[in-house]
Amino acid sequence: MKIVGGIFKNKKLFIPIDKKTRPLRQIVKESIFNIIDHSKKINLNINGSNVLDLFSGSGSFGLECISRRAKKVFFFENYPNAIEILQKNLKSLKNIKNYEIIKDDCFRFFDSDEVFEFKFDLIFIDPPYKEIRVKELIAKIKSKKILAPNGVLIIHRHKNDLLKIYDELNLIEERTYGISKVYFGN
Repeated sequence: MKIVGGIFKNKKLFIPIDKKTRPLRQIVKESIFNIIDHSKKINLNINGSNVLDLFSGSGSFGLECISRRAKKVFFFENYPNAIEILQKNLKSLKNIKNYEIIKDDCFRFFDSDEVFEFKFDLIFIDPPYKEIRVKELIAKIKSKKILAPNGVLIIHRHKNDLLKIYDELNLIEERTYGISKVYFGN
């Protein structure tokens, strides 16, 4: 796995050895960024944006955003092995400081009174396929009002996932890649 664009293009990333973390497949990540860059339906420039990477795992998505000059990326992860790989990947980029790792369960965080100081231009949600509380998480994000007015939520699920997120999301785009389904909305 590697970074596909930006200032760290082709930089190889470390990935977890255990099966508890499912890295975002290279082709899916590349397709997501192609849609962000070229879709007429999405008005988002990663350069200068604030990004929230939920269930970040090894950090592949957020690292891609850093490579594309995001202003700041917040990585949310609570699995110690994934955090270790994420930190190793961040350290390998040398001298970057525009990130923060939040070592917490995002459901617990969004249930608390904790708040972010600003709104996010991009929020990426990539929970384990078995996670069924995705609609609940989208509702919490909306109630906290942390998505910028022109911001985009991207949700990565299994293509056979039966969760109907349309009620919670203004769907902009939906794509299927192999076993992956990706929703773009706000």
